[in-house]
Amino acid sequence: MQCVVLAAGEGKRMRPLTARRPKVMLPIANHPMMEHLVLAVRDAGITEFIFVVGYFEREIRNHFKDGSDFGVNITYVTQRHQLGTADALRTTAGLIKGRFLLLNGDMVLKKGDIEELCRMDAPCVGIHETDHPQDYGVVTIDENRITGLEEKSENPKSNLINAGAYLFDPDIFDLLTGITISGRGEFELTDALDTYIQDGTLRAYPLTYWLDVGQPWDLLDANEELLPSVCSGRNGTVEEGCTIPESVCIGKGTVIRAGTYIEGGCVIGENCVIGPHAYIRGITAIGDDCHIGHATEIKNSIIMAGTKIPHFNYIGDSIVGSNCNFGAGTKVANLRHDNGAVKVCGKSTGRRKFGAIIGDNVLFGINCSVNVGSLVGSNTRVAPHSLVEGCIEDNSIIR
Repeated sequence: MQCVVLAAGEGKRMRPLTARRPKVMLPIANHPMMEHLVLAVRDAGITEFIFVVGYFEREIRNHFKDGSDFGVNITYVTQRHQLGTADALRTTAGLIKGRFLLLNGDMVLKKGDIEELCRMDAPCVGIHETDHPQDYGVVTIDENRITGLEEKSENPKSNLINAGAYLFDPDIFDLLTGITISGRGEFELTDALDTYIQDGTLRAYPLTYWLDVGQPWDLLDANEELLPSVCSGRNGTVEEGCTIPESVCIGKGTVIRAGTYIEGGCVIGENCVIGPHAYIRGITAIGDDCHIGHATEIKNSIIMAGTKIPHFNYIGDSIVGSNCNFGAGTKVANLRHDNGAVKVCGKSTGRRKFGAIIGDNVLFGINCSVNVGSLVGSNTRVAPHSLVEGCIEDNSIIR
């Protein structure tokens, strides 16, 4: 069987983190979210992949290459303009040989669910129960048959949603030819599914596990969920005088300097320098080529590759992009005084503790303060002793 993975979109809700990478390449536990999905499919016995790529496709191609490093074979097709899921699937028509799996690239599934979905009769849609169905395509079912599908309704008819996992026969391509552009300006796969629904042939498979990352702060929950499964051992150098439990993973070429204290449930990438006297608290992922320096504390955060946080800094419950630099004494707040849920650009994170979303290549001067719930666009420059708060656009200068 073949597996088609849809990975052409940007993921605009994840800005500024997707300014120079597609959403599917955002790291969870130091691996792109799409890698977790591909490995689960591989472990379920499928090794032939077709990736539909588009936005910053080189990031996907450079990471996965031909798939041999991951024990799979990958063919790429490019969706030149992101005109919807039906349009993306149409680009693969000449490559499909028989029954196939279709997956959105921005989710994580488990091997067992993939195996069970592949045993179903096609066409079949993976569904999942959620407490916020209004954010997804809502389905109604009668036993194992789907009787209705409605996109992002303010008054959803059920708490079951289309999870973006499908089993199809090649006859789906006949239905795609008749689809017209929707009110959202896209060719929607759900329009083809309506034909199956009317025929009474569209089946549902309830997924037992489904990890979706819809907003930037969801990366922290996903990071906590997946960190225990990615540990590959301790390969760096640890100087004397460090406190590091066995559950901490350390990449090749990384040096942990004396006096550093790292709590369990953390992963540190390759060629990093940590410490001396750094404090890294639980559920933190630090990417390759990072520097976490003297008297710096990082808590429950994702720090992407190449970022330097060298001395007397604090970052809590935050997502920091790649190649940032924090001047000495810069702090990121993560708690409102009223203990209310933190909002980012007016949207609630649902989290009592959340710091900031910081894009790529952001440079902070010394002694800056980043207020709780801030969003800082990529390539922003912040002068020393500045207060940063609210929503900052890319390429801003804060004085």
